[in-house]
Amino acid sequence: MSSVSVDDTALPVAEPAVPEAWDTIEEEQEAASFGMWLFLATEMLFFGGLFLCYTVYRFTHADGFLAGARATDVKLGTINTVILLTSSLTMVMAVQGGRLGLRGLVWRCLAATAVLGAAFLAVKGYEWSQDLSRHLFPKAHFAIAECGASMFWALYWVMTGLHGIHLTIGVVIVTRLAWLMRGLTSLKIPDLITIGLYWHFVDTIWIFLYPLLYLSGRAP
Repeated sequence: MSSVSVDDTALPVAEPAVPEAWDTIEEEQEAASFGMWLFLATEMLFFGGLFLCYTVYRFTHADGFLAGARATDVKLGTINTVILLTSSLTMVMAVQGGRLGLRGLVWRCLAATAVLGAAFLAVKGYEWSQDLSRHLFPKAHFAIAECGASMFWALYWVMTGLHGIHLTIGVVIVTRLAWLMRGLTSLKIPDLITIGLYWHFVDTIWIFLYPLLYLSGRAP
């Protein structure tokens, strides 16, 4: 009786199943939130350095900083504050809608948040153009003579510029998520929460910038 050899390499080998990264949606949500908090902590260190620089120069050049702050457009700054606070409300509604499974509410609130963010950038862009036309950029022919005013406006441009960059990134991300949420059959709650944290961080930074840049020196 002849023996038949079997080539083991010809047999199909079953690949091991790839385990899911998270056992539950709660674990994924916690991990995503933790990662976002770590990122925001590094951003706070970055903005914290600018706030510290502002504080030091505010005390060493008080008159110049007050004169510089009085030259900002408080009306446009207030309008943008209202816009950004309203966007925080729509973002909260989006997150709560996701937890309740209301997909239609989620993508509509995200779209509203993106539109409000874009409106903020439009108003800020107009304000920047007005500042340039009034020679409020720290260079030759600067409009304010007080010592320290140019430092105030240098910080103004850096702080509002960095905030504008962060907000632009947020608008792009929120717009993309709103588009995806409109077509998805299931809601990605961790994505909503992490993007919500980022958006509220950008809003919080502006809450600090508003009184520092617009309200200083305006008290009666």
